[in-house]
Amino acid sequence: MKARTRQSPKNTRRINDASDTEFPLDASVGALVRYTHRAFADDLQTHLQQHEVNVGMWYFLRALWEDDGLTQRELSRLIGVSEPTAAQQLKKMEANQLISRQPSTSDRRKIHVHLTQKGRALRQKLIPYALEVNAAATEGIDMQDLDHLRRTLEKILHNLSQRS
Repeated sequence: MKARTRQSPKNTRRINDASDTEFPLDASVGALVRYTHRAFADDLQTHLQQHEVNVGMWYFLRALWEDDGLTQRELSRLIGVSEPTAAQQLKKMEANQLISRQPSTSDRRKIHVHLTQKGRALRQKLIPYALEVNAAATEGIDMQDLDHLRRTLEKILHNLSQRS
């Protein structure tokens, strides 16, 4: 499935006044970020599906490749999904023999998630796809512009997290 291409925002004026009812979709940074994320996910999914992995599983695999043995709660918070959503995705991953879930020895309410051999082995196969998608997405964009984009997105994320 290919993502729909969005035009660059025509209306680039800054929206600061909460009473302003004129807020076209193409002026929304949030909408542009969402469309971009969806395009990344759709492109990556075309590669993942041949390994019977969906994009939802991808996020859990990425987290576990970096820190195996996290609890279900830690994973849901790290990835930014609800605990029921995490439990559902982890159930699929367990059925596909990508992970095992084990009760904590110190607190039986906690369930630790560990990669299986199969789950660990996918790293060598799947990371190159992510690199390919990122390379395609950033083609022709200067490294300084990418660094600026990263810093800007981090600042936006920080600003929004302060509102919670």
